Amino acid sequence: MMKAYFYVSAAALAFFVSGCATIMGQPTQLVPVMSTPSDASILVTDEKGVDVFKGQTPTTVTLAKSDGSYWGKKSYLVRISKDGFESQMIQITASANGWYIGNILFGGIIGWFVVDPFNGNMYNLSPEVVNSTLVGRTARSNGVAEGSISVMLIQDVPAELRDKLQRIN
Repeated sequence: MMKAYFYVSAAALAFFVSGCATIMGQPTQLVPVMSTPSDASILVTDEKGVDVFKGQTPTTVTLAKSDGSYWGKKSYLVRISKDGFESQMIQITASANGWYIGNILFGGIIGWFVVDPFNGNMYNLSPEVVNSTLVGRTARSNGVAEGSISVMLIQDVPAELRDKLQRIN
């Protein structure tokens, strides 16, 4: 009987001391980054201006949701660029997820005010997927001579321009 009381007490203590987001969430999030055209350069910088990732699209980036400080949610700026195209900047921000809100329902006051705000598991990064369509520069602004021909893969041509393509062979 004493053993059963110990297990029930330990389970109740764990329930009330920990936060729902801490149990159910993760400190990092995988964020897929894609672009049209593909093979664009990406640079991910955090809110302090620190470069956290450099690579090419398509890729998946693992991003921390918190800096480990109290209420220390992270934010990121994703810069996507490719020669001949305008660069694009996309902001990624953290916000509280549903598991964190669940602390109210399940009595996790310590989880609400102490545990979850420190570890970052209470946040989700948004957008969850970065999908960018880069806009091509005009022939005069990208250094291509007037009247020249540019070659690109069909999947890299914006959808709204595909019906204007002409076969030349």
